[in-house]
Amino acid sequence: MKTLIAGTASAVTAALAAVTLSSAALAADTCGRVTIAEMSWNSAAMLAHMEAVILRKGYGCDAELVPGDTVPTITSMTEKSEPDLAPEIWPNAAKDIIANAEAEGRLVVATKTLSDGGQEGWFVPEYMVAAQPDLATIEGIKANAALFPDPEEPGKGRFYTCPSGWQCQIVNENLFKAYGLDEAGFTMFDPGSGPGLAGAIAKAYEREEPIFAYYFSPTAVLGKYDMVMLGGMTHDPETWDCVTSTDCDDPKPNMYPASDILTVVTTRFAEDAPEAYGFVSSVSIPSDVINAVLAWQEDNQATAEDAALYFLETYPELWTAWVPAEVADRVKSSL
Repeated sequence: MKTLIAGTASAVTAALAAVTLSSAALAADTCGRVTIAEMSWNSAAMLAHMEAVILRKGYGCDAELVPGDTVPTITSMTEKSEPDLAPEIWPNAAKDIIANAEAEGRLVVATKTLSDGGQEGWFVPEYMVAAQPDLATIEGIKANAALFPDPEEPGKGRFYTCPSGWQCQIVNENLFKAYGLDEAGFTMFDPGSGPGLAGAIAKAYEREEPIFAYYFSPTAVLGKYDMVMLGGMTHDPETWDCVTSTDCDDPKPNMYPASDILTVVTTRFAEDAPEAYGFVSSVSIPSDVINAVLAWQEDNQATAEDAALYFLETYPELWTAWVPAEVADRVKSSL
């Protein structure tokens, strides 16, 4: 009898294993290869790795990360259907491109990745505003260029803009012109990379030195450092399109609007991998959670992949709601 029971148990185990393997193989066949844009800033990179883990371990996809930035990625997705998905797109500077691609059936806006949206603007440290309140406005900044000395151009003030390749660099160039910051004595400085911009803000803040810079949230920087976004700058939808264009000859004063942060996918991915798309279209994360994960990443000098695993291990109540129970179990087992 023991032999029979053992044999039966072995047969059942083997059968279950076969079902599991065949289900995994079916998922892989259904999902196939999925390319995910890994942007150059930390929150987007973390999201790309997090979604790659769930797609690989939960759905059996052959998920591959590819380098990306907003404009090149959206253009490539529209024209070449590659990559398949971009987990963090800031659409303010590319609304027309996305809208046209949606209308033509090339792209699908899958979800608002950040449930409470993102923030872009021009910032100065709180300790400078506490000492001189008018620095909280664009007019106060223009009147005090000498407080933000450019070490490479004596007598000039320095404004830290976005790195090359980021769409916000175009916007900042036009706003710099519109607000007359050149005439006010400022230069516009390209920090070279996302880490370069973050590092400049962190270094200045920790030394209580002056800095005037573009930045955005969710980020570890705005989670860790008390920065004040300039007032006296309002968003004007009527003139915004020009501000976002490299061909804007006469930009008008404006400012970044509140931004929905989107996951954008190719129509091909949405149609060919409906179960995987179901997960991607369910992703929704509060920005304070992202800030906390990014602060952990920075404090621990961790990689984007490490941060993704930290998110999955620390916030299961969030991500398990995006997937069926069996998918969640497979991902948890892999962790």
